[in-house]
Amino acid sequence: MKMLIVLAAVVAASPALAQQAGSGVAMPKGPAKPEPMSMQHMDMGDGSAQPTTTPDTATDPARAADAVWGADAMRASREELREGMGGQTLGKVMIDRLEYQAHDGRDGYAWEGQVWYGGDIDKLWIKSEGEGTFGGKAEQAEVQVLWSHAVGPWFDVQTGIRHDFVGPDRTHAVVGVQGLLPYEFEANAAIFLSDKGDLTARVEGDVDQRITQRLILQPRAELNLSAQDIRELGVGAGLDKAEIGLRLRYEFAREFAPYIGISHGWRGAESADYARARRDDVATTNFVVGLRAWF
Repeated sequence: MKMLIVLAAVVAASPALAQQAGSGVAMPKGPAKPEPMSMQHMDMGDGSAQPTTTPDTATDPARAADAVWGADAMRASREELREGMGGQTLGKVMIDRLEYQAHDGRDGYAWEGQVWYGGDIDKLWIKSEGEGTFGGKAEQAEVQVLWSHAVGPWFDVQTGIRHDFVGPDRTHAVVGVQGLLPYEFEANAAIFLSDKGDLTARVEGDVDQRITQRLILQPRAELNLSAQDIRELGVGAGLDKAEIGLRLRYEFAREFAPYIGISHGWRGAESADYARARRDDVATTNFVVGLRAWF
C-alpha cells in the first residue's frame, strides 16, 4: 500500500513520468541532452520573472551571454573587458642610467633612457644615450626613433632611424630586437646602416639579482661592432668597444632607485690603434654613482 501511495505522488508530480510509466517504456539512464534553445523564466529579484533563453554553449560559448542579455548589451561588456585586459594605450618614461663617472681625475657622465607609447602589440619608442667628460665636449650623443611590433610574448622587432649629434654627421637606419631572455635577462640588439654606407651593430644585456625586495644587484654588458674601418670616427673593423659593469641600487620606491657601482670598458684591436693615435685611453675603469627612475 505504501509503495502505491509513493508511486501515485510521483506520477502526479510529473505527467511525463506518468506517461512513460503507463506505457511501460524504461527511463533513459544518465542526464538528458539539453535542448539547444529553450525558454525559461529568471527571477529578477523583485518578484517578477523575465523570459530568458538558454543558449547552446557548445556551438558558440563566446557569445552565450548574447542570448540572455542581448547582443547590444554584451558588445559593450566585451569591449570593456578587452580594454581592461590589455587593449589600453599606455606610455612610460624610463631613465635606465643617469650617472657620474669618476676615473683618474677625468670625471665624466653618462645617460641612457627611453620613452614608449602605444598598446601591447605596436608602440612608438624614443631612445637616447651618450657620455662625455666634465669640462669637455660629449664623446657620444644619439637619439633613436623606432616603431616596435611584438612578435611574441617576450620580444619586439624594432625598426626606425638613429641620429648621432657628436662627431661627423651621421643618420642610420635601424633594425633590431628587444625583449626578455630566459632567467629574466633583458636584451637589446640592433644593426645600424648609416647614410655613408657604414654597417655597425650593438648588443646590450642586463639582469636584476634581488638581494632583498629593495636592494638589487645588476650586472650589465655592452658590445659595439663594426663591419669595416671608419677612420673619421676612430672605429676599427670587428670589435669597436666593450663594457661590463656591476651596479647596486636601492629602491626607495619602484620608481626611484639611486645606485653605486663600477664599470670597465676597453677598445678592440683596430679601434685601440685609433685611440692611441689620438692619445686617448684604450681601457678605463669607472666608479659610478647614479639614478634609475621611471614614471
